[in-house]
Amino acid sequence: MMARYGRQADLLRLALMMQGSAEGVSLAEIQAEFGVARRTAERMRDAILNIYPQLEELVEDRGQKRWRFPPGSLGRMEEVTLEELGAAHRALALVRREGDFSTEPVLERLIAKIQAQFGGPRRSRIAPDLEIQLMADGVAFRPGPRERISPEVLKSLRAAILAGRMIKADHRSRETGKLSRGALLGPIALLFGDGRQYLLAWSDFRGELRLFALSGFERITLESQLYERPEGFELQDWLAGSFGVWREAPFDVAWRFLPEVADEAATYQFHPRQETERLDDGSLVVRFRAGGRKEMDWYLYRWGDHVEVLQPRLDGDRALPHTTESGV
Repeated sequence: MMARYGRQADLLRLALMMQGSAEGVSLAEIQAEFGVARRTAERMRDAILNIYPQLEELVEDRGQKRWRFPPGSLGRMEEVTLEELGAAHRALALVRREGDFSTEPVLERLIAKIQAQFGGPRRSRIAPDLEIQLMADGVAFRPGPRERISPEVLKSLRAAILAGRMIKADHRSRETGKLSRGALLGPIALLFGDGRQYLLAWSDFRGELRLFALSGFERITLESQLYERPEGFELQDWLAGSFGVWREAPFDVAWRFLPEVADEAATYQFHPRQETERLDDGSLVVRFRAGGRKEMDWYLYRWGDHVEVLQPRLDGDRALPHTTESGV
């Protein structure tokens, strides 16, 4: 007898995903979205099939199966809420702030389509409420310097990552100014930092994962050759090896925040594997192990003389080496 999946809220959310996707939803995407094993993802799909026999099965060129509802088959299952519309506007503000000029027009079109679904009376009611909500969320509109990245660069890299394809690129190093032509790379992820934006990719020439400043790409072509991530690779584990995105050999870090800022510092997660200790004088010590001395220095300037660096210490006259941007 087939086991059933009984969490109704998850099934409703999955049905909405399948209704809103023209390409359909795969088992791998169900696993990722709901944090479940493949067998549970199969049970969730089967539960939707039992309720909605009109669910379509699509088969991609590579044999992967996806499922979706034909347009309009479920009607308007759930109206968009003010909170959801506000989140879309905040996302638009954030991509503008980060200089993600490829995603900006996509989000603008999405928001326009959502708002077009509202009837006249509801549109009139929701407009002032939305304005108040966005004004209250001022952090989404925080100004700050950022790099301007070509929309075509972002579009090409996203296409390569989604398709799992290698690229050939001309890339100029931010650190040395040297232009590398025809570099063969396996893109893995786009990393949007505090004003800095990078591609994490496998360098065929170096034989390892490296970071590439997005502003350094001058030409990108998608190759037919497929690329698979290294076996066992987890992006969050990889990122945990550094502070921010800079890469270097990890070292022990200990910061002591003085009593007057200790409560505020306690609300921050400086590193996903940090340990904290309250001292008798009320100060807070934060310890973790990571590389990225340069970004640590930049960040600590924000705390002024209210933080003391306990580790790393200088070894005689030799400072710990700081990192440089990866080359091809």
